[in-house]
Amino acid sequence: MPKQLLLIWAIICSGIIAYFCLIDSSNIPQVNFPSIDKIVHFCFHFGFTISWILFFKKELKGKDANDYKAYLISFIFSVFFGITIEILQGVMTITRASDVTDVLANALGAFVGVFSAIAFKKQIDKI
Repeated sequence: MPKQLLLIWAIICSGIIAYFCLIDSSNIPQVNFPSIDKIVHFCFHFGFTISWILFFKKELKGKDANDYKAYLISFIFSVFFGITIEILQGVMTITRASDVTDVLANALGAFVGVFSAIAFKKQIDKI
């Protein structure tokens, strides 16, 4: 798959996550499920990290870099993106607040995303 397409996909995923994390939460239907917020944060950053890993593996291919650089960059990017979103929730929104446990859920999703990508390295390398 062309790296430009992977970049577009990763940017779209990032935009969707930012949108849903920053919209007015009073417009979001309430779901009565324990810890659903943390599960959503975990899933968002799992997908975010996988998307950026796919792009960075193509981008760095053949540039004196091993595959693990893509994993590290994607993990760090995901964690900083999550922290930035949490800060923006506290500063830019009225119906949302920053939450350290959301940052932990984000980081855990990114961590599991990296190790899932490593576990499925052969399949990811075919993309």
